[in-house]
Amino acid sequence: MFITPAYAQAAGGAGPAMALGQFVPLILIFGIMYFLLIRPQQKKLKDHKAMIEQVRRGDSVVTSGGIIGKVTKVKDEGNEIEVEIADGVKVRVIKGTLSQVLSKTEPASGSN
Repeated sequence: MFITPAYAQAAGGAGPAMALGQFVPLILIFGIMYFLLIRPQQKKLKDHKAMIEQVRRGDSVVTSGGIIGKVTKVKDEGNEIEVEIADGVKVRVIKGTLSQVLSKTEPASGSN
């Protein structure tokens, strides 16, 4: 045999400090990703859910499809609302597809 196998020298075992040092960059990357991506997305989702729950009759809304209309009926048991997009033209819309509430109506006062 002309070629002899080459064996690497046995390296000394890595200590616990060295093993922890290898994970520090991964932990830092996850921390940065959390504060730059995950946390703002969760806040945005929470705000959108609160906006959807507060929609009531008379509000002007924009759907995710870009349709602007006025809420005429909110169904309590379902996740559906009725939006008037023109005189006499009403469409049923899923609450989750609302992207924006343009103008809020004031709640009716109890005293006259």
